[in-house]
Amino acid sequence: DNKVLNIEHVSKAIQKSCSQSTKIELLVLPECWNSPYSTASFPLYAEEVPNVNQQPQDSISPSIYMLCQKAKAFNVWIVGGSIPEQDGSSLYNTCVIIDSNGTIVGKHRKIHLFDIDVPGKIKFKESDALSAGTTPTLVQTPWGPIGVGICYDIRFPEYAMLLRQLGAKLLVYPGAFNMVTGPAHWELLQRARAVDNQLFVAACSPARVAPRKEGDYIAWGHSTVISPWGEVLATTDEKEDTVFATLDMSTVDATRDSIPCWKQKRNDIYSLNS
Repeated sequence: DNKVLNIEHVSKAIQKSCSQSTKIELLVLPECWNSPYSTASFPLYAEEVPNVNQQPQDSISPSIYMLCQKAKAFNVWIVGGSIPEQDGSSLYNTCVIIDSNGTIVGKHRKIHLFDIDVPGKIKFKESDALSAGTTPTLVQTPWGPIGVGICYDIRFPEYAMLLRQLGAKLLVYPGAFNMVTGPAHWELLQRARAVDNQLFVAACSPARVAPRKEGDYIAWGHSTVISPWGEVLATTDEKEDTVFATLDMSTVDATRDSIPCWKQKRNDIYSLNS
């Protein structure tokens, strides 16, 4: 529950991951990595998040500043998980995408807010504190277009379809599913989005930690990478870990060519309007 320590911890984790392999080109962080996942904490941990091509200042945007510095230092792209963003009187759950020069090339505000009530199990309402984003996020990278969503965004197949329609070959979802929805749906939804859209899916979760008080949010963990065929390429358990995966991007087109369902859509009967 200490933002400065959280930033320092993630900084060291990035350094450790990059030192373990000289081949790392893209790093993905989890949802709300600088803050507890609670509506009461979001305003306390929030910071300004620069827009695309703007440079962060350490005094104003310490979390984003650190990520930009690490991306440049290790010559690596970073999908920066998410942090609470303060923009005037509004708060957002926001992810930045940073290239290997340390430049912000994408910014995603969580589009679908996590407002659920599973009787007797879990109730959470992000909209008590957060505002919803309004723009889909697709960034051009050396490996092809990458689409970005945050956690609850993965439950909406239309959003993933839109990103595929815009050219995405990889979907990245920082997310913090819980102990109710995680075991039931976390991997299932990743595999569904991958198969639906014939692309890679990478989903990064916070590690699971013991609650300090009753009602604390507990993450499921299990960060995972899925192939366009729906195979689990790499995963882990609930403990803090780094998941490594090698993505052969040629398999995206190969999968789409072998099962050309997107060319066989009946647009005379149904269509996705954006």
